Amino acid sequence: MSLRMPGALLLAAALGLSPLAGAQAQRTPAPAQKPEPAPPVEPAPPYEPQLLKLAEIMGSLAYLRTICAGKEAQQWRARMAALLEAEGRTTQRRERLTSAYNRGFRAYAVTHRACGEGSQEASTRLAGEGERLARILAGRYGG
Repeated sequence: MSLRMPGALLLAAALGLSPLAGAQAQRTPAPAQKPEPAPPVEPAPPYEPQLLKLAEIMGSLAYLRTICAGKEAQQWRARMAALLEAEGRTTQRRERLTSAYNRGFRAYAVTHRACGEGSQEASTRLAGEGERLARILAGRYGG
C-alpha cells in the first residue's frame, strides 16, 4: 500500500508542521509595528516670508556681484552663513533658508552669463530691496 501526498503536505510533514498550522498562521495577523514618529515641526515665525525673501535676494546678489567682480561678492555667502547661524534652529528651517538662497542664485545664473548693464541694474535694485527688508525685519521683530 503506497501513500501519495501532495507537495505542500509532504513539505509540511518534512518540516514537522501540521497542514492546519500553516493555514492558521496565514489567518493570524502579525502584530502591528508602530511607525517612527515624524520629527516635530517648529511653527514658522511671523516674519518667515520676509526672511526667505531676504535669503533669496542674498543668493541673487552673491551671483550677480561675483560675475560683476564686485568687491563684496564673497561677503554675501558669509552673510548667509550668519543668517543660518542666527535663524536656522531646526533642520527644516535651515533647508528652507538654504533653498531660498540657492533659488535666488540660480534665477540670475540662468539669465545673466556675463556682467552687463542689466546685471548691474538688477544688483543695485536687489541691494536696495534687501536693505529695505532687513530694516523692516529689525525694526518690527528686533535684532
